[in-house]
Amino acid sequence: MPHRSTCLYHAALHAGAAFALAAGAVDVAAQTSGAPPLSYPETRRADQADVYHGVRVADPYRWLEDTDAPDTKAWVQAENAITSAYLASLPEREAIRRRLTKLWDYPKYSAPFKRGKRYFYYENSGLQNQSVLYVTDDPARSGRVLIDPNTLSRDGTVALSALAVSENGRLVGYGTAASGSDWQEFHVRDVESGRDLPDTLKWVKFSGMSWTKDNRGFFYSRYDEPKSGNALTNVNENQKLYYHKVGTPQSADILVYERPDHPEWGFGARVTDDGQYAVINVSQGTDTRNRLYFIDLDNPKKPSVDAPVVKLFDAFDASYGFIGNRGSTFYVLTDREAPRGRIVAIDASSPNDERLRTVVAEGKDALEDVNVVGDRFVASYLQDAHASVRFYTLDGLPAGELPLPGLGTVGGMDGRREDRELFYTYTSYLAPTSVYRYDFKSRRSQLLKAPKLDFDASRYETRQVFARSKDGTRVPMFVTARRGVALDGTNPTLLYGYGGFNVSLTPGFSPATLVWLEMGGVYAVANLRGGGEYGKEWHEAGTLLRKQNVFDDFIGAAEYLVREKYTSPSKLAIQGGSNGGLLVGAAMIQRPELFGVALPAVGVMDMLRFHKFTIGWAWKSDYGAADDSAQFRALYAYSPLHNLKPGTRYPATLVTTADHDDRVVPGHSFKFAAALQASQAKNGPPVLIRIETKAGHGAGKPTSKRIDEVADLWAFTAHHLGMQVADSAARSAPPAIVP
Repeated sequence: MPHRSTCLYHAALHAGAAFALAAGAVDVAAQTSGAPPLSYPETRRADQADVYHGVRVADPYRWLEDTDAPDTKAWVQAENAITSAYLASLPEREAIRRRLTKLWDYPKYSAPFKRGKRYFYYENSGLQNQSVLYVTDDPARSGRVLIDPNTLSRDGTVALSALAVSENGRLVGYGTAASGSDWQEFHVRDVESGRDLPDTLKWVKFSGMSWTKDNRGFFYSRYDEPKSGNALTNVNENQKLYYHKVGTPQSADILVYERPDHPEWGFGARVTDDGQYAVINVSQGTDTRNRLYFIDLDNPKKPSVDAPVVKLFDAFDASYGFIGNRGSTFYVLTDREAPRGRIVAIDASSPNDERLRTVVAEGKDALEDVNVVGDRFVASYLQDAHASVRFYTLDGLPAGELPLPGLGTVGGMDGRREDRELFYTYTSYLAPTSVYRYDFKSRRSQLLKAPKLDFDASRYETRQVFARSKDGTRVPMFVTARRGVALDGTNPTLLYGYGGFNVSLTPGFSPATLVWLEMGGVYAVANLRGGGEYGKEWHEAGTLLRKQNVFDDFIGAAEYLVREKYTSPSKLAIQGGSNGGLLVGAAMIQRPELFGVALPAVGVMDMLRFHKFTIGWAWKSDYGAADDSAQFRALYAYSPLHNLKPGTRYPATLVTTADHDDRVVPGHSFKFAAALQASQAKNGPPVLIRIETKAGHGAGKPTSKRIDEVADLWAFTAHHLGMQVADSAARSAPPAIVP
């Protein structure tokens, strides 16, 4: 769920472009005296149309899909110039940016993990653009810098994207991604010297690394080098699984597995803790169902990486997640005959998936993840969308729970079967990520690192409430606000959602949320169908022909906030990114009168063509595709781009995207913004698009860009919800921002 930041550039307009800032442009009056009148570019409409199952569908802005075309670049410059000038004029913006910068400036840590005798962890001192990888011999003491991605580019736009440390802790494989792209380059660094080896692996995407126990090489996945076209928009198919031996060129890598007969299949390998097997996850797009294969490496010290691939689960009938093994007994997390998840065992020496043995049965809560640490299962459950961690023996007997401070999220529980300690993180909407160490012998947790902020969390509280969707479905929602907030309908409220791809929205911390709360705002997060909060059935209820349920859930959550007088439509903003950008686009079009502000980020807005770019085809498991007549009708009915109605008064809208987004290509947002500007009612609120440069879908975005983007989003929202910002730069107290 990308929802991050960046800095806009001012650009001159080019003569002869495909639009004109002249007579005939759409004028939008400023909503208050603080902002200048707007004149949108009159974007050229081409005579482009397609016929889907007998239905003619116009696509006049298709030329904006070509991000490299001069006309598109000129359009981007024009839109950015207008947006940048408008946002710079907002009196709220500078006070918000200063407060964001101050609150963002606190140390951030990951949970450490151990390889050999060394511990590795990430740390960001506060305002560093990228987090730094450290290594230490003692997790309770500060370590030394191993990889600092802030030194890899002047503007902080190169990020660490993948990491794997060899079993002896002497070598680290790491990936870098530039300007937010999903494309990665893999490198190898010597831990002792801190120097890189010559190894460089290119054309890697959607891949991790897994070392064999001889510490000489690792499995990874890659695509062929593109022969033509644009690497940021070309379709990504035919991923292949390779083994790289350290010290050899990429051209010498061993091709372990490929399936040219199934170009949509993707592969990821994981070497078992004992080094005996390489377990291969075979995915098909974003479908939660998968296949599970393995290679018997024979001798962990001299692994046979080109040994035959054995098919363990090949029916593509459920999800199968490898947990760990005890000899030839594989433990697997699956939703087969258990929509909320169970742990099963299978004998890999005689693979027959009909001989599954249940080790931990399905319960009332969704089982999200399982690790084998300290010779037991560490099982992460979702209990009404917040974390619950339970321990079981490898025979499936209950062995206690991990005590947690409240309604929050637990992460970072990486470990090995032989470990006697478990490192983990805990966070909530009001508590920054803290690092803990759990001792299995004493059954106690020790707090290792807890950041301190210039923020009084005791003044606020998070409640969980339940709204009702159109069909009566109970929809959970976390609402965070000042204690004793008056329920009089006047509170500016931000409602966030996602609702797709089995992704669960659990409580998480962000300085941006704190600033919103200090502004007098209410922050609400709805757990919609399409997510994974209640398991497989909850996810599937928001997919394909049932996708409208997601929008109904979100609208139901908004209606709850209005009905319970947290807010009113003119004081309600909605936000979401990627699939959540689609959510915001669909909701604002279906119920424009219900919202005062809409903030769709990197959204999937053209539901008829999304599968024609990069990895978009992979989303057909959730969305379907226009190639199918029934799915076309469902997609066409809610596609944000295709359901705008000219002359409608839509909410004040700030669309955000990035020029290097090679997941949800920026053409989605370009076309939607152009169509929305043309459709907005005369004298309606502004429709702007903020197009970040040298940024992608959200991952790896520099801190400076994040702060700039949030400042713009909050200033735009405050301005159009009628919030008044008092600049308190001269005082030590936080800015007083009240309705």
